[in-house]
Amino acid sequence: MYKKYLAQIIATDSEGLQMISACSAGGKVKVSNIKYLGSNKVFLLFIERTKIEKGQKDKKINSICRFDFVDKVKSKNINQSDKKLELELIAIDYMKNKENFEINLIFENNAHIALTTETIEVRLEDQNEIRE
Repeated sequence: MYKKYLAQIIATDSEGLQMISACSAGGKVKVSNIKYLGSNKVFLLFIERTKIEKGQKDKKINSICRFDFVDKVKSKNINQSDKKLELELIAIDYMKNKENFEINLIFENNAHIALTTETIEVRLEDQNEIRE
């Protein structure tokens, strides 16, 4: 079985985070595919995105965006009981807040998720190509 190499981007600073934000912008996320594993301090976002790297704009891909060392998660304007609700990711940015970082996942319709973390450790990992 031929397995294509799938991309992985690891961010530990603002430049890396901007790269992941650019790659994820416009991606679709179902509420049921947002997970916070509190005991592991891991926040997972399963995202269906268009692959913009290397000029492959026609390829859709399933990716996982993983945030490590997350102490707290707050969401706003997201109906978490509607598991079929699909959100469109606009951008990911962050602010330094005293000794912590606040990473903001900004979605359309003024929805957002704020992650409180002690360090920027984010990984965008492609899982598989979506065949229409």
